[in-house]
Amino acid sequence: MSQISERKNEKSSETSRFLSFFKNLGIKTKNAFLKFGNRFKDGSIGTKLSHFIMGSGNLYHKQIAKGLIYLALQIAFLFIFITSPEVNSTPLGFKSIINFITLGTEEGDIFNPTDNSMLMLLFGVIVFGLIGLFLAAYSSNIKSSYKADLDKRKGKKPTSFKQDIESLLDERFHIAMLTPAIIGILIFTILPTIFMILIAFTNFDSQHPAGQVLFDWVGLKNFADIFSGTGEISVRFGPVLGWTLIWAFFATSTNYIGGILLALLINKKGIKLKKLWRTVFILTIALPQFISLLAMRNLLSEYGPINAMLLELGITDAPISFLSNAESAWTARITIIVINIWIGVPYTMLMTSGILMNVPTELYEAAQIDGATKRQAFFNITIPYILFITTPYLITSFIGNITSFNVIYLLTGGGPGVPGYKAGETDLLVTWLYKLTIDESEYNIGSVIAILTFIITASATLISYRRSKSFKEEDAFQ
Repeated sequence: MSQISERKNEKSSETSRFLSFFKNLGIKTKNAFLKFGNRFKDGSIGTKLSHFIMGSGNLYHKQIAKGLIYLALQIAFLFIFITSPEVNSTPLGFKSIINFITLGTEEGDIFNPTDNSMLMLLFGVIVFGLIGLFLAAYSSNIKSSYKADLDKRKGKKPTSFKQDIESLLDERFHIAMLTPAIIGILIFTILPTIFMILIAFTNFDSQHPAGQVLFDWVGLKNFADIFSGTGEISVRFGPVLGWTLIWAFFATSTNYIGGILLALLINKKGIKLKKLWRTVFILTIALPQFISLLAMRNLLSEYGPINAMLLELGITDAPISFLSNAESAWTARITIIVINIWIGVPYTMLMTSGILMNVPTELYEAAQIDGATKRQAFFNITIPYILFITTPYLITSFIGNITSFNVIYLLTGGGPGVPGYKAGETDLLVTWLYKLTIDESEYNIGSVIAILTFIITASATLISYRRSKSFKEEDAFQ
């Protein structure tokens, strides 16, 4: 009963945290708007003007360099937004927002090219990103002017451009370092991710190649196709997802448990040549992973040395297909899992070896004083300590195996194949996604699979980590 009540309390606390998050978000949003209005009412003439002409407040306070920079940013943004210069015959500016909504209207003919719907979608995302950066600069311009107002009211002289640079290189150095990184993340991570997500709501596929045929928004149709019962994404999504989760579970658990057992064996007192054994088992780490995988694929091929040895010894009458051409899907799947053990166990072994060398000795001393046996100390100190330290690694390893590409692609290429479908018996969601996009140009379906994969991995990560002792009992071994 106590465990049930604890679970209920955990669920209620999680719900309350979830509700309080949105409540706090609403309060912060409200306060931000109130603060914006108060700055306009309370600010000087320069601050009021900076709401319309960027840099006005800084120029009003004789911060010439800063004011001109803000003004130049506004002029450059308005120039791009209003004039909408063309890149690859596609406008970039306010026209790109219109094109983002329509995704093109010109079908094209012999004399006129078809509108490139993909570029229109991409440029629309870029323009929205530019608008976001402009709004950030706009807000910074108002804050800078209002700060100068407050400095004057306190009898201080507003900081010069030189002083601001010196501040960025000293007490505000974190801002100088993190701002370029944030902008880089926005440009090279967030915007491409948004672009990929938006493709899932279009009919951009092999029947609608970019620049040749227009594609359009289709809403949630691609997601609805999963539950339609027809088409590859509906028929094959369940089996591929099931095998992906099975693969992730066994690939993670076998490497994790095998690595821990191997580390415990090597670090056991009385074992000689410990350095030699560690060196032998980490040889797979010394070689690039793809070399090990290709070597194993050749060894297990129908005309490879292992089949030749089996035939020579009379164990088999004909070559056995272990991987992409295997008669049974489970033959290929089990073979992949076994090969993955050889590749993955050394990582867990090395990590666990380091942990075992750093288990607090006072814990064993206290257990010995209390009369605990070595077996009891092992199961009540060593194992809990290893699990506590390695839980984040275990979670990330599981998620990494869900999106593992190299092992499957290099060993089987997703085979054995399923007649009539692109997704084979050993395809994971990520290898299926690769086939759909690179080989078949089914970008909309590939984007749907990518989104669902992200939802699965993100949910699994957050839920499992928040329920682990590593999160709940951070100071347990301190």
